[in-house]
Amino acid sequence: MTTIDQAMDAFFGDEPPPYDWDDALPAQAAPEREKVPRTWGAQDLTAVLDGSYEPPQPTVGSRDDGIGLFYPGRMNSVASESEAGKTWLALLACLQEINNGNHVLYIDFEDDAGGVVGRLLCLGAVPADILERFHYVRPENSPSDVDFVDLAANLEHSPTLAIVDGVTEGMSLFGLELKDNTDVAKFGRVLLRPLAEAGAAVVTLDHVAKSTENRGRYSIGGVHKLNGINGVMYILENRNPFGVGVTGRSTIRVAKDRPGQIRKNGLPHASGMHWFADLVVKSESTEFAEAHLYPPVQRDEETRKESEEAERIGNLKRKVLEAVRGARGPLSGKGIEERVTGKGLDIRRATAALVDAGQIEVTDGPRGAKLHSLPETPPPTFNQPSD
Repeated sequence: MTTIDQAMDAFFGDEPPPYDWDDALPAQAAPEREKVPRTWGAQDLTAVLDGSYEPPQPTVGSRDDGIGLFYPGRMNSVASESEAGKTWLALLACLQEINNGNHVLYIDFEDDAGGVVGRLLCLGAVPADILERFHYVRPENSPSDVDFVDLAANLEHSPTLAIVDGVTEGMSLFGLELKDNTDVAKFGRVLLRPLAEAGAAVVTLDHVAKSTENRGRYSIGGVHKLNGINGVMYILENRNPFGVGVTGRSTIRVAKDRPGQIRKNGLPHASGMHWFADLVVKSESTEFAEAHLYPPVQRDEETRKESEEAERIGNLKRKVLEAVRGARGPLSGKGIEERVTGKGLDIRRATAALVDAGQIEVTDGPRGAKLHSLPETPPPTFNQPSD
């Protein structure tokens, strides 16, 4: 029997459902809320048939125009490559909820309190509001019954938003296998579902597969990660890197929208994933940053494709330069592709553009190979008149 199974058995026993945290609390401390309802009987469909049923609405967090981001009481997700702005997006939603007088739970498997709270302060959060309404949890061990009691206590504040930052690390801490769909489902049942049952919009921050060609709409790991989401899943595509003193930008696309109330507020895209927003974080310093979720802008299809292609090749040019600069010696074309994430054709186009601009120098190598390196003398740059 695995450690997580032992913890679950010790915590839940044989009879209670695996996501009913009330039974873990001492009798005198049990919260005044309903038990998880019985769900195997036929449901009353009157509300659906008489027209009074209203579909779930995304009311947690919002785009700059007021359109909601996440569904309360459901499992939502944000996935991207590293440093594409997942945490910035999550903390912007946290700040919005805190400023609205709501409580937020942040379960962090990746960073630490200084890094997370530091970003909240950077975005303009008031320290007193953070102390009162931002509940930060940093697990460092496989959970026991006592740990579940501590976690359940956070639900007494009725948080509207629960961020789970670092699914890969979290599953590892639980002793679960990332690529095993059964383990993915268990992670959702043990940790995520209780948070959603308490009414919070649960948002997992996850990583996508490294290969853009095989990525599709999925985060890394078992396919159940996507199938188990009953809210919205966003994919972030980085356009400009985030950092201190720069303006970072990522495009937010809708990979899944189970209730169907978010995708309609975006614009169609050739990938099949609607363009929902642009996350823009303008960093003035380590102490101040301005963040926005801009709505998508309708553009002519041909202009849109040209603009996106230019952005994609521009980002690849930056990555190719970083790869060549960081290598111990000249790189072959294959060596560049092994170090840069993206489609091979696009990487070759970006490399050719850098060669044409004189930013990369090409020399002949063994067996007809073409070796790429930085020129000894950088190409000249010309300043445009300021007026």
